[in-house]
Amino acid sequence: MSLAWPWILLLLPLPLLLRRLLPHLAVPRPALILPAHLLRGASPASGARLRGPWLAALAWTALVVALAGPRVEVASDVIPASGRDIVLVMDLSGSMLKEDFYLDDQPVTRLDAVKRTASAFVAARRGDRIGLVIFGERAYFAAPLTFDVDAVARAIDEAQIGISGRGTAISDGLGLAAKRLSRSDAPTRVIVLMSDGVDTSGTVPAVDAARLAHDHGIRVHSIALGPEDLENQPRSRDAVDVATLRAVAQAAEGESFRVRDTADLQAVAQSLDTLEPNPSERPPMRLWQPLWIWPAGLAMLCLFGITARRRGWTG
Repeated sequence: MSLAWPWILLLLPLPLLLRRLLPHLAVPRPALILPAHLLRGASPASGARLRGPWLAALAWTALVVALAGPRVEVASDVIPASGRDIVLVMDLSGSMLKEDFYLDDQPVTRLDAVKRTASAFVAARRGDRIGLVIFGERAYFAAPLTFDVDAVARAIDEAQIGISGRGTAISDGLGLAAKRLSRSDAPTRVIVLMSDGVDTSGTVPAVDAARLAHDHGIRVHSIALGPEDLENQPRSRDAVDVATLRAVAQAAEGESFRVRDTADLQAVAQSLDTLEPNPSERPPMRLWQPLWIWPAGLAMLCLFGITARRRGWTG
């Protein structure tokens, strides 16, 4: 326990100083002197006089302690806002249904692997505002920017192929996320772009959309999904355009990641936590819990007792 303003304790001897420095008040002599045998019933008054100064001293001490602000430090599980807005831009094109990833030694689609990693990543980002853009042939916000990371994680889990068409409008998804973030006043704004294909439905080149995001102070990280890429398998139908995704990240001063399996996905999530520090990994907030109410309450009880005794004596 500590005191917010310990110097206030210097006021404790103030009543004694005033008693010594100020002139004594003249006590008027009673106009009527009664015989001693008539005062026998008033003997409790002497005890009240003796207890009165002690109650007053206790009341003053408790009041000064309350003013000094006693408090205890407690740990809070509340995570402060990080000042970071992150929008995940997730590819829902038809190629995401290809089963070339493994979870628990079982083949799964690219989408299922991305869902598990992305939802876990988002759920751990408490303190950040997270949004979700999904795109196929069209792009739209599946979850607006929010501190409710659990809601965004659910939106990721519920995403289905076909609801936005089966094309790959990378630039549209990137542009939609950048447009929303450009209106944000967060000090740090980030886009995480995940795609497994080639930009086939976008209205502008993806690199131009990334440059526009950079002009608004938005950083873009890109994740190229799938074991095959156009650089090594130029004729493959399901190859990812790694070169374009790398250029997108470079244009917006972000990092580009190559993901060929589930282990790569998990490594990317850890790398993103390093690049964009996770607010939930900060030490817990330390808060002060005030305790002044207890000595203040004691002071009030003492004053009430003094008042009650005086009224009983004068009555």
